[in-house]
Amino acid sequence: MRIDKFLKVSRIIKRRTMAKEVAEQGRVQINGQTAKAGANVKIGDEIAIQFGQKHIVVRVDRLEESARKEDAATFYTVIKEERIPEERF
Repeated sequence: MRIDKFLKVSRIIKRRTMAKEVAEQGRVQINGQTAKAGANVKIGDEIAIQFGQKHIVVRVDRLEESARKEDAATFYTVIKEERIPEERF
Protein backbone atom coordinates (compact mmCIF):
# COMPACT_ATOMS: atom_id res chain seq x y z
CA MET A 1 0.00 0.00 0.00
CA ARG A 2 1.24 3.50 -0.78
CA ILE A 3 2.39 5.53 2.23
CA ASP A 4 0.03 8.44 1.48
CA LYS A 5 -2.96 6.09 1.38
CA PHE A 6 -1.89 4.31 4.59
CA LEU A 7 -1.59 7.64 6.44
CA LYS A 8 -5.10 8.58 5.31
CA VAL A 9 -6.79 5.19 5.94
CA SER A 10 -5.20 4.93 9.39
CA ARG A 11 -6.24 8.54 10.05
CA ILE A 12 -2.75 9.57 11.17
CA ILE A 13 -3.23 12.38 8.64
CA LYS A 14 -6.84 13.26 7.83
CA ARG A 15 -6.61 13.84 4.06
CA ARG A 16 -4.64 11.98 1.40
CA THR A 17 -3.62 15.22 -0.33
CA MET A 18 -2.09 16.44 2.93
CA ALA A 19 -0.33 13.08 3.42
CA LYS A 20 1.06 13.36 -0.12
CA GLU A 21 2.32 16.91 0.50
CA VAL A 22 4.02 15.91 3.77
CA ALA A 23 5.74 12.99 2.02
CA GLU A 24 6.84 15.09 -0.98
CA GLN A 25 8.39 17.61 1.44
CA GLY A 26 10.62 14.84 2.80
CA ARG A 27 8.99 14.70 6.24
CA VAL A 28 8.10 10.99 6.10
CA GLN A 29 10.55 8.14 6.63
CA ILE A 30 10.00 4.41 6.31
CA ASN A 31 12.52 2.35 8.29
CA GLY A 32 14.89 5.34 8.43
CA GLN A 33 14.75 6.12 4.69
CA THR A 34 13.04 9.25 3.34
CA ALA A 35 9.90 8.18 1.47
CA LYS A 36 7.94 9.75 -1.36
CA ALA A 37 4.14 9.54 -1.46
CA GLY A 38 4.19 6.47 -3.72
CA ALA A 39 6.54 4.42 -1.52
CA ASN A 40 5.10 1.09 -0.40
CA VAL A 41 4.64 0.13 3.24
CA LYS A 42 4.24 -3.36 4.64
CA ILE A 43 3.34 -4.80 8.02
CA GLY A 44 6.17 -4.30 10.51
CA ASP A 45 7.57 -1.12 8.90
CA GLU A 46 8.37 1.84 11.15
CA ILE A 47 7.12 5.17 9.87
CA ALA A 48 8.42 8.48 11.22
CA ILE A 49 6.40 11.59 10.37
CA GLN A 50 6.94 15.24 11.17
CA PHE A 51 3.95 17.51 10.64
CA GLY A 52 2.90 20.66 12.39
CA GLN A 53 4.60 20.82 15.79
CA LYS A 54 4.61 17.04 16.15
CA HIS A 55 7.00 14.16 15.46
CA ILE A 56 5.50 10.68 15.59
CA VAL A 57 6.94 7.20 15.03
CA VAL A 58 4.53 4.31 14.43
CA ARG A 59 4.79 0.62 13.53
CA VAL A 60 2.44 -0.71 10.83
CA ASP A 61 0.23 -3.50 12.25
CA ARG A 62 -2.48 -3.86 9.55
CA LEU A 63 -3.01 -2.91 5.93
CA GLU A 64 -6.50 -2.59 4.46
CA GLU A 65 -7.93 -0.48 1.65
CA SER A 66 -10.48 1.21 3.90
CA ALA A 67 -11.45 1.37 7.54
CA ARG A 68 -14.18 2.62 9.78
CA LYS A 69 -13.21 5.45 12.07
CA GLU A 70 -13.38 3.16 15.12
CA ASP A 71 -10.95 0.65 13.55
CA ALA A 72 -8.36 3.13 12.24
CA ALA A 73 -6.24 3.07 15.41
CA THR A 74 -5.72 -0.69 15.05
CA PHE A 75 -3.66 -0.17 11.89
CA TYR A 76 -0.60 1.04 13.82
CA THR A 77 1.15 1.16 17.21
CA VAL A 78 2.62 4.45 18.38
CA ILE A 79 6.26 3.94 19.31
CA LYS A 80 7.14 7.54 20.04
CA GLU A 81 5.28 10.84 19.92
CA GLU A 82 6.73 14.21 20.80
CA ARG A 83 5.97 17.86 20.37
CA ILE A 84 8.55 20.03 18.66
CA PRO A 85 8.97 23.33 20.51
CA GLU A 86 8.23 26.44 18.47
CA GLU A 87 11.21 28.56 17.60
CA ARG A 88 10.70 32.14 18.65
CA PHE A 89 12.62 35.01 17.18
